[in-house]
Amino acid sequence: MSIEEKIKDQIKDNKILIYMKGSPYEPKCGFSARTIQSLIDCGAEFSYVDILENQEIRQTLPNISDWPTFPQVFVSGELVGGCDIISEMHESGELQKLINDAVS
Repeated sequence: MSIEEKIKDQIKDNKILIYMKGSPYEPKCGFSARTIQSLIDCGAEFSYVDILENQEIRQTLPNISDWPTFPQVFVSGELVGGCDIISEMHESGELQKLINDAVS
């Protein structure tokens, strides 16, 4: 399986997925930490991939998602965005609705 196929399968197989630096328990950058906190505040059950431990994914994902930075959050197979977008959606209540719709 190619790295592109692996990434596409990860996105397809997880309702809520974040590609981040570190883990939810030990984020390795402030942007990842803020994004994780927004997901936790919404009560989201999510999966994650630590791109620092997966250099192939770190290099390949931006070409697939057409998004250059990390973290990257996918909900129901679609890229939602990174830290700023997730934070804005959390503040407006849009993130909660998106998560509720994804898990119902």
